[in-house]
This record gives sequence, C-alpha cells and structure tokens, in this order.
Amino acid sequence: MIVYPAIDLKDGVCVRLMHGRFDQATQYDERPAARLAAFAAAGATWVHVVDLDGAEAGQARQHALIGELARAVDVRIQSGGGVRSRADVEALLRAGVSRVVVGSLAVTASETVADWLATFGPERITLAIDVKAEGERYIPALKGWTEAADVDLWTALDRYPPGTVRHLLVTDVGRDGALTGPNLDLLAQIVRRRSDLQVQASGGVASLDDLAAARALGCAGAIVGRALYEGRFTVEQALAA
Repeated sequence: MIVYPAIDLKDGVCVRLMHGRFDQATQYDERPAARLAAFAAAGATWVHVVDLDGAEAGQARQHALIGELARAVDVRIQSGGGVRSRADVEALLRAGVSRVVVGSLAVTASETVADWLATFGPERITLAIDVKAEGERYIPALKGWTEAADVDLWTALDRYPPGTVRHLLVTDVGRDGALTGPNLDLLAQIVRRRSDLQVQASGGVASLDDLAAARALGCAGAIVGRALYEGRFTVEQALAA
C-alpha cells in the first residue's frame, strides 16, 4: 500500500481543513517546498498535493506553484483542486505532476472525464469522489464540498466501467481532518464491489493501526495529513507499518 503524505495549499501555505470547511483551516507550514522535500527525504515515493483555493473557486489557482514543487523535488506528485478542463490536466502533467486528481467533474461530467482517461491513460488520472453520509447512502460532495450531487456514490462509479479507470480516491468528508479513523465500512464496500480499482483511503487516518486496517481491506493507498503534521507518527513509521 502506498502512503501519500498530503500537502493542502491555501494562499501558498500548507494547511489542513476540518470536515472540509474552508473557514476551519489550520496553518502548518509557510514553505511547502521544504515540507515536500522533507516527505521525500523520509522515504515517501508519492505526495498528494491539493490546490484548496482552486477547489473552492472552481478554477485553477495554484497550478504554477504545484508545477514548481514537482520540478524542485524528486518525488511523484498526485495533484488536483480546481481541475475543470482538459487544459488543466495538460498543464499539470506538463508541469511534472505524475497523476492528476479530478474531483467534482468525475461526478457531474463523467463523459468528459472518461474522454480524458482515454486520452491520457488511466495511470495519469485519479478520480476523487468525496462523500457525505445520508442515512445508509453516500452522496458525493461537489465544488469544494459546498454542494451535494444528485446521485449516490455507486451510481457515480457505475459510469466508469471496469477497464476505463484505474485509480479512485474516496474521502469521507465527515472524518476529514478529524483524526477519528477512516471509514473502513465504506472502503470495504468499494473494494468488494469494484475490485478493478486501486482504492486510496482518505479522511480520518489517525494512527498506524488505521493504515494497517486500510491495507488489510485491500486499499492500494492511503492519504495521510493531519496525523503527520501533529506528530501522531512519522512518514518513516507509516512506511514501515
């Protein structure tokens, strides 16, 4: 399982949100390049970088900075936030990003995103579907988690038949940044129903046991943010676990 340390960029600095709320951001680092280099030096082979300003605005805001990070440090970057066009995908890939994360459009414009997958290849794009629980259903949260989709998670995934997409990142918004542990039940359902996908667990990872549990379920990756920034464990310990 790949451990993806997370760098969320807002106004050019590293922050973490609570439950996806932009008005509840905690600043951790004014030098994202130094943070990225530290993650790489600790052994991380991938880092997850998000343009929060872009996610909130619905258009790219910090792709230039993300490109600078990709060129400055020898580590593979998976990045998104504000990706709304083919040009955004091309710009990030051209800047040196290894895999582009497509969020809201993966739900609202599946035909367009399917075309990008066919054009750039399923190894270059990660679908990111962030969900909120409504009873027993999981509803995708859109546009920086400010709106709800009109379909549930399973309907959204059904629009991408096996073979058309490879990587899926799923965040339970209710657990994001809260250090309450990932939604293992949801992850287990996804892994069971879509064994063709490389699933990345996101939201709530707080301990090495959480990483072990996600791996045991069959997750291919896990996004780790606040737990690293607050010293719950180190990148080295996460990789060893």
